[in-house]
Amino acid sequence: MQWIYLSLAILFEVAGTISMKLSAGFTKWQPSVLLVIFYICSLVFLTLTLKSIQVSVAYAIWSGMGIVMITLIGFFFFSEKVNISKALSIILIIIGVITLNLTSEQAHQAPTVSRSNK
Repeated sequence: MQWIYLSLAILFEVAGTISMKLSAGFTKWQPSVLLVIFYICSLVFLTLTLKSIQVSVAYAIWSGMGIVMITLIGFFFFSEKVNISKALSIILIIIGVITLNLTSEQAHQAPTVSRSNK
């Protein structure tokens, strides 16, 4: 269930960012209201995610996938330019998210050592 929550958090964050673009600096009230609603929903689902996924992993996936999705939406729907540097950076983000996800699953399965206070 935590991955569904994280996916919803990402989708709402992306919707909020699109609304931010469409609000034209809060000059259009409909996208401005949607922006607030979408970001609240995103943070609610991200908070629910953090009940069972480490904050470092959840936040990295949330922000990384949001960046990738917004970049693609900017390119396809807002006619933004993509150069080699931007494309390479997005590929590195995707590799980082995948690696983080794989290593966090391995760490979750391995026994943990707790630190004691002296």
